[in-house]
Amino acid sequence: MTNSTSTTVQAGAERATVRAGRREWTALGVLMLPLLLVSMDVSVLYFAAPAISADLHPTGTQQLWIFDIYGFVLAGLLMTMGSLGDRFGSRRLLLAGAAAFGGASLLAASADTAGTLIAARALLGVGGATLMPSTMALLRTMFTDPAQRAKAIGLWSGVMTGGVALGSVMSGVLVEHFRWGSVFLVNLPAMALLLILGPVLLPESRDPRAGRFDLLSVPLSMAAVLPVVYGLKEIPSEGWHARYVVSIAVGLLFGALFVHRQRAGSSPLVPPALLRGRGFTPALVLTLVSAFGMMGSAIFTTQYLQSVLGKSPLAAALWSLLPSVLIGAAGPLTVALVQRGAHRGYVVAGGFAVSAAGYALLGLAGTDSLWLVLAAAGVLACGAVTVMSQLTDLAMGGVPARQAGTASALLETATEFGGALGMAVLGSIGTAVYRHTMPDAAPAGARETLGGALTTAARLPARSGASLLATAREAFTSGMHGVAVAGAVLLALAAVGAAVTLRTTGRDAR
Repeated sequence: MTNSTSTTVQAGAERATVRAGRREWTALGVLMLPLLLVSMDVSVLYFAAPAISADLHPTGTQQLWIFDIYGFVLAGLLMTMGSLGDRFGSRRLLLAGAAAFGGASLLAASADTAGTLIAARALLGVGGATLMPSTMALLRTMFTDPAQRAKAIGLWSGVMTGGVALGSVMSGVLVEHFRWGSVFLVNLPAMALLLILGPVLLPESRDPRAGRFDLLSVPLSMAAVLPVVYGLKEIPSEGWHARYVVSIAVGLLFGALFVHRQRAGSSPLVPPALLRGRGFTPALVLTLVSAFGMMGSAIFTTQYLQSVLGKSPLAAALWSLLPSVLIGAAGPLTVALVQRGAHRGYVVAGGFAVSAAGYALLGLAGTDSLWLVLAAAGVLACGAVTVMSQLTDLAMGGVPARQAGTASALLETATEFGGALGMAVLGSIGTAVYRHTMPDAAPAGARETLGGALTTAARLPARSGASLLATAREAFTSGMHGVAVAGAVLLALAAVGAAVTLRTTGRDAR
């Protein structure tokens, strides 16, 4: 096999389609390490929070920012970093991001105040925003053969999905035996390995025709993304308060200004022609819908394991790893189906149908249905991996390699929006059903959320507390049933939409 990924992508010409060899697959393995760690950092503080609180004594607001600032900065900078990579080189940006991510990890691990930890988490978000689109851009450059690219993207999607679940478990194990800072120190060996092997194994990829960098689009893109993501993430726990609705409206206004500038500018951050590429916009929309379904269900299955079944946080995280077994098989099976002649549009439609079936299973759960809920989560995740791997391959395969960073950033931004929207909408549906189901005679705090019911029950006499908990758990399960119906309907409609919109792109993957 020919190793062709050692040269820079030149202006005006795309690289010839050649099969990747051992060098490229080794390079892919190196790229998977930072990708895994970036996705793990979303959930790596779940079990470290009590130790951090005891050590740094953050205020309530500071504790929220310790958790949320990483995701906010990551989402807000994705489009900027994707465009930077296309202009100045994806490998160069990746290595700079790895150095920043490693330095920020060291700062976070040694933080002695809550403010320092918040700043370190923000820097981790900056580093993560450089790493995510750069890995996909380099993958697109290294794997020009459609069949091999599909396999590589399937692995990329599986690592991204599995990293979030693995992060919480890893944090629980590390905090059990070491100081909380150890959850950040594990990033250092992987980043060091990337900095050593990256210059040797990875090609450079950039767009020499991209023009000057539009600085004004950077704050516009952040002003569009951050208020919307913030509002959507707060709504599930705080409700549809005016400040969150206003936040979303402000973000949408800046989004309109951002889109106008991209259309009118001579050197846009996101070239409008990219969105007109074959299959790219449908892939973007369907990716958002898939993330909507995936993240919308996750908040309920996590609460179910801990608050309904009474599992400890670490036990719940360990149980939640079981669905990953199914996820690991979904990617390779999907790639094999497409490469053996299955129509890509129908495979994506089938993935949505599988996810809808996962929601249907979730709708059958009672208050003591551990295995059914785990099976539902696994089936739903399998469908999501099937959908996202194929949509990513469709979108990335249809854009020039020199614009792969921007294209990848758009897909990841759609995933962030979809996940936040899913948590907001489905979370609101579940909460509404819970509140409607709880009896009026229940204490006020218990009528709001299941967490409130747990707190209230702990202060009541044993028999009264047990009765309240049984009622609240039934109400929460009813809310989960309402979410399951809404999710199943949405994903079934998405299956039909995918079959229709992707009917002309079905045989591009082989």
